[in-house]
Amino acid sequence: MEASQLLDPCLTVLDRALRALFAPARASRPVPGAPPEAEAGQQALSASDRRRAAALMRVNHAGEIAAQALYHGQALVAHTGTTRGMLLQAAQEETDHLAWCEKRLTELESRPSLLNPLWYAGSFAIGALAGLLGDRVSLGFVVETEKQVEGHLDSHLGALPPGDARSRAIVKAMQADEIAHGAHARAAGGIDLPAPVRELMRRTARVMTGTAYWV
Repeated sequence: MEASQLLDPCLTVLDRALRALFAPARASRPVPGAPPEAEAGQQALSASDRRRAAALMRVNHAGEIAAQALYHGQALVAHTGTTRGMLLQAAQEETDHLAWCEKRLTELESRPSLLNPLWYAGSFAIGALAGLLGDRVSLGFVVETEKQVEGHLDSHLGALPPGDARSRAIVKAMQADEIAHGAHARAAGGIDLPAPVRELMRRTARVMTGTAYWV
């Protein structure tokens, strides 16, 4: 293989990583929920509720950074162009989630996780490993990931402050998209992963979400 054939994929991977981590995400859809000026006419969030909402949205933002990395890693080593295109399309759609979470964090006067580069690097490696095992395994990984994310977002709907309608609307819209992505991956041939793999995925996710809540 010529050097240029190796260099091009490496540059593409680097470009995607830098865009996900450092460029402002651009959404193709409006941010769900009422804008802050409408919220001002409602009961304002207390300082503690604002901190809690910000921490939860920071976790969601970190999760979207990880999702971008997983899809990018899987797409890099996908065995067919069809699977690669599907994975990159899903990553593009999830850019909306990244932008929504960034916007809400700004509105809550907070910041993303300081460890986002670590979440991206680790998730990219996991995604690439899943992709190397074949497209059906890779798509099965998407199915299981989205299933776990759906449950994670459901827990956030119960944990967000009752008065934070904006964050709640964002999480509900994200959840609907994750369900659709999982269904598409299943329909495209994704297989069920072994129970130990599913449990390892849950444990890994808990480490990230637990850390991103604070850092």
